[in-house]
Amino acid sequence: MTWLNGSLIPFLKIVCELNEFQALFVTFAFYIAYTFMALPAAAVLKRTGYKLGMVLGLGVMAVGSLIFIPAAQLQHYAVFLIALFILGTGLTLLQTAANPYIVCIGPRESAAMRISIMGLINKGAGVVVPVVFTAMILTGMDQFEPDVLSALSAAEREARLAELSGRLVMPYIYMAVVLVALAIFVQLSALAELQFEDDSEEKADDAMGILHFPHVILGAIGLFAYVGVEVIAGDTIGLYGQGLGVKHFGSLTSYTMVFMVIGYLVGVLAIPRYLSQEKALLGSAILGLIFTALVMTGSSESTMVADILIGWMGIPVVPDTVMFLALLGLANALVWPAIWPLALANLGKYTATGSALLIMGIAGGALIPLAYGHFAEGGSAQHAYWVLVPCYAYIFFYAIKGHKVKQWPGVRSEKAEHSTL
Repeated sequence: MTWLNGSLIPFLKIVCELNEFQALFVTFAFYIAYTFMALPAAAVLKRTGYKLGMVLGLGVMAVGSLIFIPAAQLQHYAVFLIALFILGTGLTLLQTAANPYIVCIGPRESAAMRISIMGLINKGAGVVVPVVFTAMILTGMDQFEPDVLSALSAAEREARLAELSGRLVMPYIYMAVVLVALAIFVQLSALAELQFEDDSEEKADDAMGILHFPHVILGAIGLFAYVGVEVIAGDTIGLYGQGLGVKHFGSLTSYTMVFMVIGYLVGVLAIPRYLSQEKALLGSAILGLIFTALVMTGSSESTMVADILIGWMGIPVVPDTVMFLALLGLANALVWPAIWPLALANLGKYTATGSALLIMGIAGGALIPLAYGHFAEGGSAQHAYWVLVPCYAYIFFYAIKGHKVKQWPGVRSEKAEHSTL
């Protein structure tokens, strides 16, 4: 669901006749749901438990998928955005339950490895889905080029765009069916419920007790920065490639996802035996800064980098700057798996609330791409990628120091690590 956005953005730009900034409201509607719904999701989990919470999340996602049907028939951008917000709401509940579940079912020091396995599946879908979407939806796109559409009468143009929009109906019906089936599977599965020890200290009754854990607050900011850069790398690459005249722009998200899969494989094989979670996060930040600099300064005409990395496999090559943008997937892969265990350390019964705060950080995927879209629309799409620099700089800070902060400056020493799982 998440990685369809990269293909949906250029698709809806054509169907709804949007500019680049307007098209990026796809990511805004999808990811802003995490901000509004994360704390309600935590409240739901306290009532239902983590397993049923995952089931409910999948059900809400199925509803969001079905709303794509009237959206496609009406060709109304606002209805598409409503559907995306509901999908994001379902994913908020699903991830608020699933991520701490994976962190807490085994040793903390190998949590990043387990999340990397999740990431392999997620990003594997990210490789496949844009290719399938392109094959099912984005065939014959030459008849939807701006100069072709402008030559048609108003009625012919409307009919042609309606035909393109209607291509969305069956894929989203299929996805709704799969989500319902998965919800039933999870409900009937033998997954155990998480149990946390009660906290006897007075702070356990404090509704704002989570604020006594700086490392989780700073971790949420880190995820805000991370999701912003991940979404830009995965979801703007199609728009950027389209602007450079890349014919297969609808499947460019797959390039980013392939490098994320490689990064997750490194996490599965190396963490914690050869690589600590802290060092994985630090290396990710450094790679992010390097590849961002190359995106901003590289050639948009040369394909030398792609020729070396993928051309020999028969994969269509792309300009160097597009390739460096895809390589950000490698830099991004281990950030999410590393931040979660570092941020949730020693939260005890605050784990659900801490997870909700981290999920709220996903709002970075709503706001940071909009900042990119603003600068790209008003200037150079290539140079607008400077918005990634402060994000990677913050991730670098969290890897070096932020995750170690156990009390706020100026606050008297009071043991924050008062609960254990």
